[in-house]
Amino acid sequence: MEAAGGGQHETRRRAGLALLGVVYSSLLLNAIFVAHHFLSPSRLLLRDDGCGCGLTWSLQAAREAEAVAAVECSGHGQVFVDGVAGEDGRPGCECNSCFGGPDCSLRTPNCTADADSGNPLFLEPYWRRHAAASAVVFSGWHRMSYTTTGGFQSVELERQIRRLHGAVGNAVADDKHLVFASGSLQLINALVHALSPDATAASPPSRVVAAAPYYPAYRQQTSMFDGREYRWAGTTALWANSSRANSTDGTFIEFVTSPNNPDALLREPVLRGSAAAIVDHAYYWPHFTHIPAPADEDIMMFTVSKPSGHAGSRFGWALIRDDEVAKRALEYLRDSNMGASRDTQLRMLGIFKFMLANLRGKDDIFAFGHDVMRSRWLRLSAAVSRTRRITLQKIAPQYCTYFGRVREPSPAYAWVKCEMEEDEDCYEALLKANIITRSGVQYEASSRYTRISLLKSDDDFDVLMERLEDLVDADKYDDSNGSSSM
Repeated sequence: MEAAGGGQHETRRRAGLALLGVVYSSLLLNAIFVAHHFLSPSRLLLRDDGCGCGLTWSLQAAREAEAVAAVECSGHGQVFVDGVAGEDGRPGCECNSCFGGPDCSLRTPNCTADADSGNPLFLEPYWRRHAAASAVVFSGWHRMSYTTTGGFQSVELERQIRRLHGAVGNAVADDKHLVFASGSLQLINALVHALSPDATAASPPSRVVAAAPYYPAYRQQTSMFDGREYRWAGTTALWANSSRANSTDGTFIEFVTSPNNPDALLREPVLRGSAAAIVDHAYYWPHFTHIPAPADEDIMMFTVSKPSGHAGSRFGWALIRDDEVAKRALEYLRDSNMGASRDTQLRMLGIFKFMLANLRGKDDIFAFGHDVMRSRWLRLSAAVSRTRRITLQKIAPQYCTYFGRVREPSPAYAWVKCEMEEDEDCYEALLKANIITRSGVQYEASSRYTRISLLKSDDDFDVLMERLEDLVDADKYDDSNGSSSM
């Protein structure tokens, strides 16, 4: 019996030792996990305020950016790192139109709606929502050289742009040269130069044309740099006659905007076969128009301001099929400013990567943008439908290959026509209603037309709708009183 009791005691002792071993092993593993969590390189610089997270040289810059982004401006403004510093040395709120005060909480009564600019601030809420994923930080020694591994162009950014076109399905890019520029404005003259005869050649200068209504910058840029190689020659209507277009006193370069600015219609060259076409696809993205098929013209222009909204970054690109035309365009950009900013290219790389990672998902920028622009178009159309004084361009719902369904119209601009006899100058008629627009005269169209931008901030659009409602209500009042204006 004594031997049996000793055996049981030894068994219990061994079981206890095993249990202690398990407990100590668990404690040791927990200690290792805790040490790894708090003493790993990503935690060594953690501060008392919870900030740090592995940052060394970028810590101060990150804190500054976070501090500025955290400032509230009543939802009607924002603070920027490079904003004007106040008495406390910190930048203050920059208020949206029609708002003021230190925190932008003061509304300007009877404010005039500014619907002139194509400033794409309608996408600002999207990037605020995705601040962390889209932020880009770089060192003071980032790309200090004039050149990169790809000369003046980031090879990786080129790859991401080609991927974006392929994924969206709006352009065939893989068989073309990619040329970067400081926005599409610089591309206008670079491409005209690339298509024109050399200044020393005996050939007459190229004639640059566009079909009205057209984006005024084509005329302005060509006239500004007017020289031996090319000159502005007016609208395509002046040269539509085949005999004139095929004359020997100079070749034609035709600008084609599709979708068109200002009326949002998809366009094709008018002088087909007798002119080299530069096709501006700035708005050929799913939040502005349906995408029936990938564009595949010889020369196509794009700008980042329209797909992502980053107009201030000043970045544009061209897709060019011909080797010699691409070479001449690159030479022009090299000689004028050595290509697009390397800092801008880095920011765009981060932006395009994020856009690509979220295509057709819950954070798809094109779905977000289309919802905003469609809603604005519906609100505008509903208001205008209540008056006979002005009308909008007609845009039908169309099937879009990107969304895989019929999509509702969501144009960047409303092309407004004043219908009343006395409103011969539509710009002035709307200005009297406290709405600033862009006259159709600038597009070489009738003064009865004017362009209203739908791209600006929510505040801008809300003020625009208030002024339009005032115009419609006044119109209804005049009509009920038998006014001759109706």
